[in-house]
Amino acid sequence: MKSDDLKIAVIGLGYVGLPLAIEFGKNREVVGFDINESRIDELNKGEDSTLECSSEELQEAKYISFTSNLEDIASCNCFIITVPTPIKDNNLPDLNPLRKASETVGQILKINDLVIYESTVYPGATEEFCVPILERCSGLKFNKDFFCGYSPERINPGDKNHKLVNIVKVTSGSTEKISNLVDDLYKGIITAGTHKADSIKVAEAAKIIENTQRDLNIALINELAVIFNQLDIDTEAVLKAAGTKWNFLPFRPGLVGGHCIGVDPYYLTHKAQSIGYDPKVILAGRRLNDSMGKYVVDKLIKAMEDKDIEINSSKVLVMGLTFKENCPDLRNSKVADIIEELLSLEVRVDVHDPWVNKSEAERSFGLVPKTDLINGAYDAVLLTVAHEEYKNMQPDEIKALLKKEGILYDLKSIFPKSSSDLRL
Repeated sequence: MKSDDLKIAVIGLGYVGLPLAIEFGKNREVVGFDINESRIDELNKGEDSTLECSSEELQEAKYISFTSNLEDIASCNCFIITVPTPIKDNNLPDLNPLRKASETVGQILKINDLVIYESTVYPGATEEFCVPILERCSGLKFNKDFFCGYSPERINPGDKNHKLVNIVKVTSGSTEKISNLVDDLYKGIITAGTHKADSIKVAEAAKIIENTQRDLNIALINELAVIFNQLDIDTEAVLKAAGTKWNFLPFRPGLVGGHCIGVDPYYLTHKAQSIGYDPKVILAGRRLNDSMGKYVVDKLIKAMEDKDIEINSSKVLVMGLTFKENCPDLRNSKVADIIEELLSLEVRVDVHDPWVNKSEAERSFGLVPKTDLINGAYDAVLLTVAHEEYKNMQPDEIKALLKKEGILYDLKSIFPKSSSDLRL
């Protein structure tokens, strides 16, 4: 079989699946499948609530169709699974979306079909967890009747510079021939080129350490920020000075959430623990990053107490709810930790974010985002996300929202140090 012979179905049409389906759909037939019927309805109207793809990009994909009906993808012979892989409350992998997607595909799997996984998983998950489900549901034998590939997603939500097509794609397959087939398939849409990994496990491991490395780098900078704050040294000034050396990595302190960096390391540590190894550095970084919400609030409360602001009758505005700037994605946003801490201290909290859907924000945070903000209403304002809308504001515009002794806490160092009371 050649890559041109593949009739593609993309399973899961979120931040990862939709851009992938669109790129394939520009030049060949592809069916986008999602169990969320409202998602299918909006895509059929040419709309994308994730804002990853514009109406124009949807129109460019002339050969794409969208469905929530399993029968509509039964004739396909290549199934690309792009469902999320979150964690549970105890930080263990939640493989339910992957299991359900594998069961769905297994129901319609045929002789010589190809199943490619893009979801981020621990090394071995494709062959140890997904393949047995496909075999059980289809009655077919792996690497005899059907085959698998793995090509980890590298989508960066909200990033309009690093798009799917200009990020090198790691590919792999369950046999040498399948590895070549999967690589050829992605070469057809990835202008940046591909990297064919030695095995599926290697490709899985490569993806998981990308985000683990980034998580640890941010954890280091967060710890440095805690130390420098106690030494009364401005962290941003230190990082700018250190950044003048060519090989200094330009990480900044902050909240680490989202569906990748704040989640994926737990998949790797889970696998490590299952084979009897206790990962120390990775989990230490995770604990530190997960503690930053409480650290931010503790620092704010001390500053408020120093100004004799009554905590349990105070009012605080949180500006920014998403897990990162310039995207509407609320998944695993660590701003929630800040809000939860404030509410536990009986602080009255208002929230604002120009990017989020109000009903989704209310479900995630239990608060309705404000549209109109009142000057002089707040004891503190926390700038938690560096949306362009906030960066384009003047510091005085935000300070006008504060009471006379109010505190501006600029977590992202959007403004000069002299313009804010607190920074990370």
